[in-house]
Amino acid sequence: MTATTTRATRPGRSGRVISALRFALLLVGAVAALVPFYYMVIGALQRKRDTSLLGLLPLPQNLTLDNFVEINESVNLFGSLLNSLIFTAGVVGCTLVFGLLVGYALAVLSFRGRGLVFALVLLVQAIPFQLLMIPLYVMVVRYFGLADNFIGMILPFAINSVAVLIFRQYFLQIPRDVFDAARIDGASELRILLLIAVPLVRPAVLTAMLVTFIGPWNEFLWPFLVTKDATKQTLAVSLANFSQTNGSFLENPMGAVLAGACVLAVPVVVLFLMFQRHFTSANLGSAIKG
Repeated sequence: MTATTTRATRPGRSGRVISALRFALLLVGAVAALVPFYYMVIGALQRKRDTSLLGLLPLPQNLTLDNFVEINESVNLFGSLLNSLIFTAGVVGCTLVFGLLVGYALAVLSFRGRGLVFALVLLVQAIPFQLLMIPLYVMVVRYFGLADNFIGMILPFAINSVAVLIFRQYFLQIPRDVFDAARIDGASELRILLLIAVPLVRPAVLTAMLVTFIGPWNEFLWPFLVTKDATKQTLAVSLANFSQTNGSFLENPMGAVLAGACVLAVPVVVLFLMFQRHFTSANLGSAIKG
């Protein structure tokens, strides 16, 4: 009986060992992912920059908020944050509107060339944005004259193929009988989309909004190309210009840049913490149903 009991407990012990190893690996991965953020915060609070390993545990007398004051005096943080917010809100709004329209058309409507349109949406994902940047710059800046303009910043990102695919997959999960019944009652396609389809795919709207928000909020290259006026530049562009020009005149220029990076990262972190549960459930739901 003792041998039987020992054999019965062995799988439990091995299972606990595997769980402990899995937890340890996940913990190591989480720490490795958080180290850059920790270094950014510590670097932003250091009075004198310390790049050694001991700098990760700074002394209390080397901690200060002067870097935030200096970056605010050199770069208008509020104005740059407002520009980033306008740019990001415009991109997210256009993404949701066009993503819902295109996704609904590809999933619900029947028209000639629907397969070709869907193939083009997939093809767009395979083309790097850097490959299209020069013709887009010529078109937006020279032909349309939209330099130093929020419209010129938003246009290249107005349609997001990822959002189109997300909405298409969610619309495909809705039974076709729902749309057919609404058409029999005399509802137009736009009314069906707004009053029936959109309320049923709210998790998709939230997912597309979160996925789209991070891209334009951290976007640097395109706003840098189309904006020369400092009052229209996003925070990422302002920080880059600051590090190349005014940064050399400060006692701790890298600390000031890291302080600006902390300010830039705060909205993304807050948004993720607020909607983490909804974002995770939406992703799991799409993965299971898709």
